[in-house]
Amino acid sequence: MGEKGNVIVEQINKKKLEALANPFVIQRIEEAIELCQPQSVSVITDNPEDIQYIRELALKNKEEEKLRLSGHTVHFDGYYDQGRDKANTRYLLPQKVNWGININSIDKKVGLEEIRSYFAGSMKGKEMLVRFFSLGPTNSSFSIPALQITDSAYVAHSEDLLYRNNYEGFKALNGTNQFFYFLHSAGRLEDNVSADVDKRRVYIDLEDNSVYTVNCQYAGNSVGLKKLSFRLAIRRAHQEGWLAEHMFIMGVHGKKDKTTYFTGAFPSACGKTSTAMLPGQTIIGDDIAFLKKIDGEVRAVNMERGIFGIIADVNEKEDPLIYKALTTPREIIFSNVLINDKIPYWLGMGKEIPEEGINYSGQWFKGKKDKDRKVIDPSHKNARYTIRLSELDNIDSEAENPAGVPIDGFFYGGRDSDTSLPIIESRTWEHGVFMGAILESETTAATLGKQGVREHDPMAILDFLSIPFADYIERHFSFKDSLKRIPKIFATNYFLKDEKGNFMTPKVYNLLWVLWANGRVNQEYTAIDTPVGLIPKFEDLKEIAKNNLKREYSQEEYIAQFSLRIDKYLVKMDRIKEIFTKTNLPVALIRELEEQIERLKECRTKYNQSFISPFTFYTE
Repeated sequence: MGEKGNVIVEQINKKKLEALANPFVIQRIEEAIELCQPQSVSVITDNPEDIQYIRELALKNKEEEKLRLSGHTVHFDGYYDQGRDKANTRYLLPQKVNWGININSIDKKVGLEEIRSYFAGSMKGKEMLVRFFSLGPTNSSFSIPALQITDSAYVAHSEDLLYRNNYEGFKALNGTNQFFYFLHSAGRLEDNVSADVDKRRVYIDLEDNSVYTVNCQYAGNSVGLKKLSFRLAIRRAHQEGWLAEHMFIMGVHGKKDKTTYFTGAFPSACGKTSTAMLPGQTIIGDDIAFLKKIDGEVRAVNMERGIFGIIADVNEKEDPLIYKALTTPREIIFSNVLINDKIPYWLGMGKEIPEEGINYSGQWFKGKKDKDRKVIDPSHKNARYTIRLSELDNIDSEAENPAGVPIDGFFYGGRDSDTSLPIIESRTWEHGVFMGAILESETTAATLGKQGVREHDPMAILDFLSIPFADYIERHFSFKDSLKRIPKIFATNYFLKDEKGNFMTPKVYNLLWVLWANGRVNQEYTAIDTPVGLIPKFEDLKEIAKNNLKREYSQEEYIAQFSLRIDKYLVKMDRIKEIFTKTNLPVALIRELEEQIERLKECRTKYNQSFISPFTFYTE
């Protein structure tokens, strides 16, 4: 490497790259230099001095500012750059495809030409940062090397918290191109934020395992290793016979002093994080899991090692572990919160919020409005915190095990006010895949202005699917093949309401359902067979509630929560059938749907009622 695009790659950086002995890495970097024309290039290794340089650069560039507590910094994205840009997140495809789902794509040639025009000269006067990471633990059969090039020290710092450094791992590639590649530029800056958000683009090249993001800083768009690499991983997993899933990984600690590992997929606002952070349990990951079949069992790792979490409503009462981490000295990046006297404040934190300060709109005061006359919240509803999982007291001891952890159970959780039971175990593996494939989530008045609109989100993965839906489901059906230890599959619903609109299950009951599932995996409880799956016995839930929640679980609660609402279920099956008939899905999935409809109808005929007490099935 030498002079490219009027930039000199200093000798020390040249040596760092030459040590990798990888022409594909060199080629990517040289192409990025020529296109983006940075003033200088810094190659960051796993060396602690290099990592510290990134932290200091983020402060020097004023992308972050120090707060009162040691290790705390704050970053502000632009006012109109506060969330994932779904409209401008597109796949680069050489031709039109029919995946059985709606996808946002653009012709690859057209898309590359457009985004290259936005990258051209985008780093003039700025420093290009070259980073090396691993998706999944390093030195693992799960790990995928990732090369990130960016002009944002904030992005590079965020990645230090979220991913494992992997410069040394790139040496083990032996000159091959088996890595994911990410190019990002914040673009032209005004007051340290991206100025040309109308030209914000997030383009994903599945053929080339590459992601290009420009004119943005919000991490959901700019940190390529987050949900953008997830799309690349889903495709690679399908090709290689494993699973990349939108799942947490948690350790559940039952009454036999044994840790049993579960994964769980939940659409947004359906209880994913609260389940992964249940009291007394341990966490490995809160967002994305890689799952492989190894020696006859399913093993899983967290693709990440940190959390890029929504901070709104994190408070001491409901989220004591996260709240403690956020309010004590440690390395954390807060983004788009309110800062007053170098202290961060956010919505729902359980403390009085000052009436003035600095936030994502600049100098803020209570009642301040934007140019559209909309009142500006003190902290954005999508304000975030970025932190290593190892900073949490409930981190599982196996979180960095390169061999992963054995998975004995899957959870699929939706938001359903009037139909689905709080916890159901699938009748078979195939029935469990079906339960994941029919996952729905109700919208709320707070988010879309209309309550109760059901959105179909199979396995909570629809936004990220990068292969045909039918192929994705078929992979799940066949995943049990050759397994000696087949995980159980459960469906949860924390949002069942009574006739007055009140939630039937308090938040503390989330632990009740998870501990019952754990007992089922460990053969501690029997279950009741119903047309929709296996449900708990009252006596077992009563025992779990008494021993673990220190409260009485009543028979009245049990009947209200676990009575089968057959007519509601049949309406749900009609909705799903209409969706399924729009694409060519695996025969096994259609068979599960038809069989569940038949069981429901037979049950309604047998008992001549549509609301059936769970005690009715005790004698079945």
